[in-house]
Amino acid sequence: MTTKQELELYIHIPFCVRKCRYCDFLSMPAKEEEQRRYVDRLLEEIRQQGMACREYQVVSVFVGGGTPSLLAGVQIWELLEAVRNHFRLEKDAEITIECNPGTLTAQKLSFYKSAGINRLSLGLQSADDRELHVLGRIHTYRDFLESYDTARKMGFANINVDLMSGLPGQKVEDWANTLKKVLALAPEHISAYSLIVEEGTPFFELYGEDELRRQRGEEPRVLPTEEAEREMYGITLEMLKSRGYQRYEISNYALPHRECRHNIGYWQLTPYLGLGLGSSSFMGNARFSNTRKLDNYMNEEFSSKQEQAAVSYLDKKQQMEEFMFLGLRMMEGISRERFEDKFHMTLESVYGPVLRRLQQQGLLEQCGGMVRLTEAGIAVSNYALSEFI
Repeated sequence: MTTKQELELYIHIPFCVRKCRYCDFLSMPAKEEEQRRYVDRLLEEIRQQGMACREYQVVSVFVGGGTPSLLAGVQIWELLEAVRNHFRLEKDAEITIECNPGTLTAQKLSFYKSAGINRLSLGLQSADDRELHVLGRIHTYRDFLESYDTARKMGFANINVDLMSGLPGQKVEDWANTLKKVLALAPEHISAYSLIVEEGTPFFELYGEDELRRQRGEEPRVLPTEEAEREMYGITLEMLKSRGYQRYEISNYALPHRECRHNIGYWQLTPYLGLGLGSSSFMGNARFSNTRKLDNYMNEEFSSKQEQAAVSYLDKKQQMEEFMFLGLRMMEGISRERFEDKFHMTLESVYGPVLRRLQQQGLLEQCGGMVRLTEAGIAVSNYALSEFI
């Protein structure tokens, strides 16, 4: 009997009510008719790609966006039913959908339950309505509470809450207050990110110069100072740890046994297939992606062979680099044994000088057969991880 390889699926829903001011994701508003046509196109892609992935066992599905909860509940049900019909879906697969308060209803949640969705990711970002307004979010904190309460009443027992620190005008006590309010709800998982001012967004036009000032060590006018951001970071660690959350990745915290299986697979280089507009994939050491132009996606023929869509193949050196800088994002770090099994070379033979240099700087440590970043290394993770590229 042929052994099935593990595979993760990502399904992209690019639609939203309006684009948030900080967002550089591939998303846009759309009318219901366009949403329906897009879902039909996705269903066709699922059928086609399922034929090319018969040797894979799907262990997780992540429906992201955009705002997937903007779609009608029955449309999400249709998509996941198609996944079941055309892919080999593991019985206990983790199935997550991203939801935004203001678009979530009891009826949609009922469809999610019948579709087999067992994990929700709620985009709160902040428990402060002023900060939500600055971000351009369509909801209030009360809207979030109503969505969270409805999800619990509908029986969802695995919920993530997305939070964002380092916001314009945000003080340390404001961030602590958001954490306090969310912890009182006891979600199973919390993702706590720091704002990145991305080019091409309204935030870059508003705060790009402020970000440059901060990078130069000068006092920013609106964004929090580096010192304030470090304080927010420390408070996050302290408050979440005190409530039983285990930090398992640089920005992710979970109650015991509630880590996100989909994310862990990504950091451990489990093959993944992206479905939908602009979605990226990694299979057979090849990276490929769908077009980012909606008209092209709606009209192009889907390839029945993954190889035809390949953009680039990773050579051995690139595979080792990804193994390191993705794996070191996790608190447990990377396994020497797994590295050797995968690449038939010892870790020291490839990265010995880098390992020694980062250890001398106090940014890396060894524990048994694992190599991981220290707390100091996590604080400057961009630098530490870039050393392996």
